[in-house]
Amino acid sequence: MKRLFGIDSWKIVETDLHREDFRLAESITSLGNGHMGMRGNFEETYTGDFHRGSYIAGVWFPDKTRVGWWKNGYPHYFGKVINSTNFIGIKVFVDGEELDLNKAEVKDYYRELDMQHGVLIRKFTVIQDGKETEVEAIRFLSVADKELAAIKYSVTAKNYNGNVTFVPYLDGDVRNEDSNYDEDFWYEISRDASEHNGSLVMKTKDNPFGTPTFQVATTMQTVVDGNVAKVEVSEKEEYVENVIEVKAEQGQTVTLYKYIAVTTDRDYEAGDLVSKGREVLARSVEKGFDQLLEEHRNGWLSRWEIADVEIAGDDEAQQGIRFNLFQLFSTYYGEDSRLNIGPKGFTGEKYGGATYWDTEAYAIPLYLSTAESEVARNLLIYRHNQLDGAYHNAKQQGLNGALYPMVTFTGVECHNEWEITFEEIHRNGAIAYAIYNYVNYTGDQDYLHEYGIDVLAGISRFWADRVHFSKSKNVYMMHGVTGPNEYENNVNNNWYTNTIAVWTLRYTLEVIESLKQNGHEARLAGLEFSDDELAKWQHIIEKMYFPYDEEKGVFVQHDTFLDKDLMTVDELSAEDRPINQNWSWDKILRSCFIKQADVLQGLYFFNHEFTEEEKRRNFEFYEPMTVHESSLSPSIHAVLAAELGMEEKAYEMYNRTARLDLDNYNNDTEDGLHITSMTGAWLGIVQGFAGMRTAEGTLSFAPFIPKAWNQYSFNIIYRDHYIKVEVNQENVVLTQQGPELAMKLYGEEVTIPAEGELTVKLK
Repeated sequence: MKRLFGIDSWKIVETDLHREDFRLAESITSLGNGHMGMRGNFEETYTGDFHRGSYIAGVWFPDKTRVGWWKNGYPHYFGKVINSTNFIGIKVFVDGEELDLNKAEVKDYYRELDMQHGVLIRKFTVIQDGKETEVEAIRFLSVADKELAAIKYSVTAKNYNGNVTFVPYLDGDVRNEDSNYDEDFWYEISRDASEHNGSLVMKTKDNPFGTPTFQVATTMQTVVDGNVAKVEVSEKEEYVENVIEVKAEQGQTVTLYKYIAVTTDRDYEAGDLVSKGREVLARSVEKGFDQLLEEHRNGWLSRWEIADVEIAGDDEAQQGIRFNLFQLFSTYYGEDSRLNIGPKGFTGEKYGGATYWDTEAYAIPLYLSTAESEVARNLLIYRHNQLDGAYHNAKQQGLNGALYPMVTFTGVECHNEWEITFEEIHRNGAIAYAIYNYVNYTGDQDYLHEYGIDVLAGISRFWADRVHFSKSKNVYMMHGVTGPNEYENNVNNNWYTNTIAVWTLRYTLEVIESLKQNGHEARLAGLEFSDDELAKWQHIIEKMYFPYDEEKGVFVQHDTFLDKDLMTVDELSAEDRPINQNWSWDKILRSCFIKQADVLQGLYFFNHEFTEEEKRRNFEFYEPMTVHESSLSPSIHAVLAAELGMEEKAYEMYNRTARLDLDNYNNDTEDGLHITSMTGAWLGIVQGFAGMRTAEGTLSFAPFIPKAWNQYSFNIIYRDHYIKVEVNQENVVLTQQGPELAMKLYGEEVTIPAEGELTVKLK
């Protein structure tokens, strides 16, 4: 665990320049607005180690797969969100000497990420040749105008008279650190520089895979508050700059305002990108920095009004949940149905920034409750739009139906690890589960005949072809898979994979029957379900094999798991942890240690189908062997531990997921934040501590409060109800806006009056 930032309920504050942990600090101070985002890079030159990263939603490149041993059906490329034009850059010179925080003496350093308002602020004083220069830099990526970024960069000459030179620039000569071939993915289309203005249009290079290319225009306009002596312009290939010299008197502050517009041919005709960007800049300069900042701040405040979770008595927990929600909403807020949620968002390049099953399994529950239902619906439609790609993926494996990819931008698989790409097929079930979860939560039955049945049919046909029938045991089985526990590959009969496959088949049959009863026979006819096909699905449901140990009373993670040398995590030495950074892959695969919830993932998804005793036995067996080295792991364990009354374990797991990146638990946050797993903090509170469930269309709660907390509260949107849940050491208070609501509290039926309140004693 490594903590660089102080504890504050609404802010992330750094009071030392952590040169040795610069990348970690960059990750944590990332900004985004759904359209674009960046790591917490400095505007001015920094010659120390850092990771320059600016990314644009939906703009990606197929990097050619590089492996030593090619396998038939292997994805030909690994899709990745690519590093794009550096548009925040402002070189600063004081009497000709460049400001560089890696070289200069720095005092009074302060960096603040204001999560409540979505603003990054830095303040510091540099000393060069005895001259003290005070700097304040404020920037934001507007949520009121998605294509706009704005920077206010102020310099105060503390003890001298001199010249301050600002060099705002646009630099398109960028690389991805994770490129297989150190490849430059961009080339220049055009550039232009004039006084206080500049533009740079870049295009992704053609590729042999038939995937789209993208054109991006970055335009800038500057305004200077100070005594400008001269302005010059300069340009070269993939680069434009202004050179603005300002006379600074002792004690005087001079300020550069840099407004940037980022427009893409995802939204406009390629030939209009610069003009559209200048339209953004014209209205922005007319409004001025302060008004733009106010509009942006108000946008964030409206988001928090719905989604904020308040905790009294534990500032670390409070900071953790707000940091997670801030970074999630910085990455995705549902405005664009063409987009999805990448596991690193705009904060780094690891995992390619593409769509994973994390969205369906972990993100949709949060967005269902903290945003209008269209947001979650758009995430499901995103998968429906990529159904052709899923059919292609299954065909690559010689199978019928649709296999949704582990990693994708288009629906076609673009992950380049065999045991993930071809074996970790449980992700297919998460797509089906998300459809159930959405319809069950919202009551939107129309989704099933409009979109859902297409996806369910494709996935079910894949499962029906992927299983095989064992004549000797008279059961269906599934061999050669990787479950959610990626520390075991190519196993047979992973319990969770078999379970979610059967559940999908059963749910699809239920949906087909429901559509028949509601007059959608014509819709079903187009999918050509035969009686024989549906009968086979039913036979699989009835005859699927599920590994189980009678003596231990647990669902066995996969065939032969119990043959391993079973031991618990507390038997590992500190030098072993994390094992993924200290052990060989062979040693990890042979061990019993579990990366994340596997059997327990199934108990979480299908919670109401298992008894409390079944959940308890399996939790007590598997959790002690779990190293939680997946960022997705702690939240599932927090929810289950809370349900089982293991309050200390639930609280431990909550803190681990809420502060995973803030405290760098897994020693990997320098690569970027774990965006999709950030939903885990919210799940830990709402589904864990408050016990929210929506099984079979009934809302229920069973709250407790951690001993360290005095009170907590959150809001949810549930169908046509806006509900606030407040829990303190004595009472549970439910307040709602909406019609009368029948629900369950601690297993008993209760009713919240229309536009009313219900208070009960905490149990």
